[in-house]
Amino acid sequence: MQQYISTQQRPYEIVTEGAYAKLMRNVYLWMSLALVVTGLAAYYVATSPAIQQIVFGNQIVFWGLAIAELAIVFTLSAKIDKISFTTAGLMFVVYSLLNGATLSSIFLVYTMESITSVFFITAGTFGAMAVVGSFIKTDLSAMGRIFIMALIGIIIATVVNFFVKSSGLTTILNYAGVLVFVGLTAWDAQKIKLMLQQHGTDVNEGTMKVALLGSLSLYLDFINLFLYLLRIFGSQRD
Repeated sequence: MQQYISTQQRPYEIVTEGAYAKLMRNVYLWMSLALVVTGLAAYYVATSPAIQQIVFGNQIVFWGLAIAELAIVFTLSAKIDKISFTTAGLMFVVYSLLNGATLSSIFLVYTMESITSVFFITAGTFGAMAVVGSFIKTDLSAMGRIFIMALIGIIIATVVNFFVKSSGLTTILNYAGVLVFVGLTAWDAQKIKLMLQQHGTDVNEGTMKVALLGSLSLYLDFINLFLYLLRIFGSQRD
């Protein structure tokens, strides 16, 4: 009887593991594609004086793009159950494009060599922490909450520093930002793994949307980690 049960359970376990593996691959594939879209959009805007003038020459346009980005992230996070996977995917692509447009300023401030080197530093750091988060046995939930609170503190301090303009505080915030997003990368990787293990028994629209939200979280971790590292190690143009 015991042998019969284990034999019957094995196909289900194989299906579950196959669905989970596919969803995990999709998480990192979609994140990588979004980074490519962002990079290409940023480079295109940076090499087009006419588009630069539209984006950065008019504060209404720039802040409109920034607000649109926040609106897309909020909608995806809060309304994912009420929209289709196709719509969610298109919103992610649009967000990647808009983010690329607003981030194109880094090509105007930093040298291409430093942007490239910092990108690879970010990729290595991100990859290492994603592996740690995926395979570590310790529950990182408590640490994740601490990093979220620290991130809120960094945002508040950044707003204050916008008016104070303290170079020392800027340096502290940059290093704190790196530490926070290194930790958040590990936490998000573990959280995504657990969510897909719980819901990823089949590849359907619901589980695909869970994977898409996971890729968005990791995408945001990567972008923010890259920006903080760039502020520390990036070489500015003369």
